[in-house]
Amino acid sequence: MVLLLLPYFDEKEENLFHYVEDTVLAEEVQVESLPVTPCIIVCGTSCYASRRFMLSIDRKVVNGQIPTFISAICLTLGSYYCFNIHYPVDLGSTLEFLQRCFLNINPEKGTKVETKKNKKQLSVNPRVLTLIADLSDHEWRETC
Repeated sequence: MVLLLLPYFDEKEENLFHYVEDTVLAEEVQVESLPVTPCIIVCGTSCYASRRFMLSIDRKVVNGQIPTFISAICLTLGSYYCFNIHYPVDLGSTLEFLQRCFLNINPEKGTKVETKKNKKQLSVNPRVLTLIADLSDHEWRETC
């Protein structure tokens, strides 16, 4: 689902995932090409087929042995909260949707998405709210 959310919100996969050969060790990762925000390093050519993931924060591999994709996503989202890191603008909608729908963290005010200068900050991205409302409406119709 994460791989579907990215194009839905017009966000690029390479902002969240960095692909390396499946045999690469943590100390062999080219960290210069990684973002400073939390990033999942996929060991292999696909998130679907990979059996190992790594987590990078601030261009440092902080966990080199994550066995499942779900664990990698959870550790990434947890990193944003534990280290009080703002979501990057180019991943904000996807990460906010995951936060609100899967982690059930729904603050009344504010957002973890970093703000652009001279731009009004909304408390929740309207596209995220629309998708949540559409999914809720769909679930409601299925039960009738």
